[in-house]
Order: sequence, then C-alpha cells, then structure tokens
Amino acid sequence: MNPSEPLARLDLGRRQRLGMIEAIWGETKDADQITTILERLHQAGELALVTRVSPEKAAAIEKKLRQGPTPIAAGFEHHRQARALTSGALPRADPALGLVQVLCGGTSDLAVAHEAQLALRCHGVATELVVDVGVAGLHRLLEQLPRLRSARVLIACAGMEGALPTVLAGLLPQPVIAVPVSVGYGVSAGGVAALNGMLASCAPGLSVVNIDNGYGAAMAALRILLALRGAAAGDRPSAAPRC
Repeated sequence: MNPSEPLARLDLGRRQRLGMIEAIWGETKDADQITTILERLHQAGELALVTRVSPEKAAAIEKKLRQGPTPIAAGFEHHRQARALTSGALPRADPALGLVQVLCGGTSDLAVAHEAQLALRCHGVATELVVDVGVAGLHRLLEQLPRLRSARVLIACAGMEGALPTVLAGLLPQPVIAVPVSVGYGVSAGGVAALNGMLASCAPGLSVVNIDNGYGAAMAALRILLALRGAAAGDRPSAAPRC
C-alpha cells in the first residue's frame, strides 16, 4: 500500500446521516490495523464497534492500546459472547426507541444473537434475549408470546431449517427480522438451508438478512425504531401557530 494512502476512510458522518455509528469488520483485519482505526475513532470522539474479534486478537489490541500514546484502553472491552469489541462508553437506553427482543432457536445461535444485542446497545436501544425457543418444541415459543408483545421489533436467529422467524411473523404483528445461522447437519450447508427457507417464507412482511449477520439485523431494527420515533415526534402538536 502507498504510505500516503490512508489505512481506512472512516465514515465519521454516518451518525449524523443515518443515526448509526460505523462498525468495523474485524475478522480479516490484524491487530495493528484495528488499533489504528480505534485511535482515529477516539480522536474523532466516536464510539467504536468492531465485530468478529477473537479473544487472542482482542488481547493483542488491548496491549497495543495500553502501550500507545492515546490513553483509550480504559474504555476498551471485549464482548466474548458477541465476538466483538467496543471502545468508549456505551450509551444508556433511550426509552423513546422502545424494546427489541432477540430470539434464538437454541444456544448454538447465541453468538449471533449477542452480536445483534451489542450493536443495538451501542445505539441506546434496550434489548432482551429470549433463548431456546426453537420450533422443535413449539410450546416453548408459545409460552413466551405475552412477553414478546411488548417489543417494537423482533429479531429471530435460527439455524437448521430456520422456521422460527416464519412462525413468529405468523403470530405477532411487529416487524420480524430473520437471521439465518450457520448451524445444522449436512444439507443445512452452513446456514444456506435456513436462508433459503426464510427467503421462501409464506409469512408476509418477514425481513431477512445474510447468514450470521446479527449486526445487519440490528441495524435494520434500528432504522425501524428511528423511523417510529421520528413519526411519533412529528405527530406531537406544535407550539408554533399555524397559518
């Protein structure tokens, strides 16, 4: 790479433009690259979210931050269950945005569900995790329906055949965002069967993101919540006189 060429062209205007922070894909970046990006985000006063970071890589990044000239290691946290890290203080939940409930078919789906939760937390969205409600024991999901009605948006993570989001979207009126998970035997094909099943769902209005994309599901939910908040604010009576 040309030494004068920047390592990354950070989108520091994304919060103002879209209401969301820029997230960094960490799986294929090394510790030096991520450290440099974190330092630049810190200098810009932005919260950093880096997805798909192993514990070993996170430890290497934290060590580099502690040795560097910018004192940002105090705000560094590796979220092991979400396979992600943050740098900076996470905001408090904004009651005006409401609640997102993140469901998973089984405990094997938890990493993706936690990624979605963390991404929403970075934007001040309250979340609840509803675990092990896959359709193999449908009664477990039905028992949760009264609780689920309190959410504004539902994110459903499921592997195998990926039926959970379809069932949810047929039972509840909220927006349902489906996340196929790369869990399952043979023809599950690393989440492809779940993805195709969700795309072919007969439940009208079901939204589907890519395999294991908890972050993408969280941002889809955030867009819905921001639109609802904006609509609610626009419905309030104005103090200004009408012409």
